[in-house]
Amino acid sequence: MTVDPRAAMSTGSGANDVWGADWPEVRAMWPLEPTVAHVNHGSFGAVPTPVLEEQQSWRERMEANPVRFLARELPAALSQARSEVATFVGVDGDAIAFVPNVTTGVSTVLSAVPMDAGDQVLVTDHAYGAVHIAARRWAAQAGAEVVVAHVPLGADDDEVLATVMSAVTDRTRVAVVDQVTSPTARQLPLVGLIPALQNRDVTVLVDGAHATGMLDLELDRLGADFWTGNLHKWCCAPRGTAILYAAPHQRARLRPLVASWEEDEGFPVAFDDTGTDDPTAWLAAPRALRTLDRLEWDRVRRHNVDLAVLGQRAVADALGLEVAALPRDPAVSMQLVPLPAGVATTRADAAALQARIADEAAVEVAITTWQQQGFVRVSAHVYNAPEDYARLAAALPSLL
Repeated sequence: MTVDPRAAMSTGSGANDVWGADWPEVRAMWPLEPTVAHVNHGSFGAVPTPVLEEQQSWRERMEANPVRFLARELPAALSQARSEVATFVGVDGDAIAFVPNVTTGVSTVLSAVPMDAGDQVLVTDHAYGAVHIAARRWAAQAGAEVVVAHVPLGADDDEVLATVMSAVTDRTRVAVVDQVTSPTARQLPLVGLIPALQNRDVTVLVDGAHATGMLDLELDRLGADFWTGNLHKWCCAPRGTAILYAAPHQRARLRPLVASWEEDEGFPVAFDDTGTDDPTAWLAAPRALRTLDRLEWDRVRRHNVDLAVLGQRAVADALGLEVAALPRDPAVSMQLVPLPAGVATTRADAAALQARIADEAAVEVAITTWQQQGFVRVSAHVYNAPEDYARLAAALPSLL
């Protein structure tokens, strides 16, 4: 089916223009199971058909002559793709490298930041679980320790800043802070937090796993030492596509975790060649950006936030919760609904409930756990519609 995205998202007034009757035409661009309500975009993303076709065309070109493609054509193609993605996040092409995912980006930075015995790595208790694991590994190798700043879920920006900075000591070498937190779906106040940390001689790594596409980014202005973000989530690129940014004064120390032929080229070229792999996800990333750009990024973001908030309200109403008391970030396209006490208090219990909702209600939704509190985390992207959340709201009370 050929879709004119601009026609499918024609402007007008009222909520119906954001997710109106024409929205199924936009959803048809995604090859998702139509019998399932997909409201967990935040976990693994979803790739539209035009982007899958672009990736397949690169694969066909590679398989037609692997030697010519991988040895002679690929470097220029990767450079072009990297340049287009860099423009999207507000930097030049030499400022970012492609990596498979944010998990790789975080470990790459932590492996490169100088640490000695007794030094400290600072994270918050809102950090993604794999980030905690990476911080512990790289700190342990240096004889350093991990310090966790406990930030209340309802803390305002000033409280977040004060809480994080109170955990900084003269031994803090690097801080890993989220731009949009994964388990709790909120932005951290990086505009104040980054310079405050750097003024204490702390290297700042931003986990932007959810930020790319969800937010309008200008990485140069953000000012972090390092930043890493996925393109397979809110930009809808193929999975295995992420970027790692380094400020100019930090680039010389970065090397990929796997050493290979371009090692001496340094950042970012060394990251292009870490052994034989399938680079087609990276090469298709610009097509994902162009696809959503045709839908108009401002409108995509407004749609996603408005629909996530609508979904949050629908689920909260079904569980008898007061909407005014819900944790909410008005600028992100994931929203939380607290589960009853004792439900999904561990990662294993959350995974079991998530699978049960998928099996019995045909709804894919994230169940997260934070500080032994279970949450429903609803996501929204342009393939979603209000009925997706209505299905979840109707099924959830009986499943609990």
